[in-house]
Amino acid sequence: MVLNVKSKRDLEDFKAYILVEKNFSEHTAKAYYADILSFLIWLDNQDCEDVDYSKVKDYLHYLQIFNYKKTTTARKIASIRTFYRYLCREKKIENNPALSLISPKRPKSLPKFLTMEEIEQILSNINIDTPSGYRNRAILELLWASGMRVSELSKLNFGDLNLENNEITVFGKGSKERIILVTERAKKYLQGYIDFARPLIAKGFTLPPINNESPVFINKTGYRLQTKMIRNVINNIVEKIELPKKVTPHMFRHSFATHLIENGADLRVVQELLGHASISNTQIYTHISMQHMKEVYEETHPRA
Repeated sequence: MVLNVKSKRDLEDFKAYILVEKNFSEHTAKAYYADILSFLIWLDNQDCEDVDYSKVKDYLHYLQIFNYKKTTTARKIASIRTFYRYLCREKKIENNPALSLISPKRPKSLPKFLTMEEIEQILSNINIDTPSGYRNRAILELLWASGMRVSELSKLNFGDLNLENNEITVFGKGSKERIILVTERAKKYLQGYIDFARPLIAKGFTLPPINNESPVFINKTGYRLQTKMIRNVINNIVEKIELPKKVTPHMFRHSFATHLIENGADLRVVQELLGHASISNTQIYTHISMQHMKEVYEETHPRA
């Protein structure tokens, strides 16, 4: 199959549009780019600007042979919709062939979370006798205390910290800025990491003087710690303690929200702390809390 030259140019322009103007995260932009690239390859040498509704439908029928999950299919449809809305916006096409596309209903699933005991088990099994171990403890304490996304934590700079007031500024999806709060315990580990562990992390490398743009969390060569490394840290600890759960950094975020709701936090406050654009995204944690309440009731009530 051959990728049409004009279509390829449209794809590159589209990528710049969703990254710069739409403020998509790099992860989402990469997924949308891959979705449209696959679509254009399927079109072969046909110009994407000459596609009609029936051609798009043919492509969706073609996707069925791969048995994608409904969530993946829904994202691919969203990618095509966004792509053709962009072409309409740029007046490269007059009629949008993706306008009538209907996404499959996504299955509703409750986010998985950790119990307080599981969180403490993970945290207490981190070896803090080494600089990197102390850093890892500070990272997980911060994820659990603040509910921030792992990508937000990776991007933290010193200019974002206001530890005197137990506050940190983070930049979430779409570069949306918000203030998160940290506990005294998380603050203690973060301050200890900054004062004692961070200078020793990059052994053999000279760290530049700290300024507002300096990354808070660094790797052994002195560069910003990436999200993949943080996931590896969690995987290693979970494997070590043989916790019968697949634990991800995002589970700390889910656990943060769930435990706040269970302890009576106002839904709007949780929404602000998580950085959710819509309250409906936060309401799922009330369902988790109710489900957990039912499980506890059935396990403990003598007549349940």
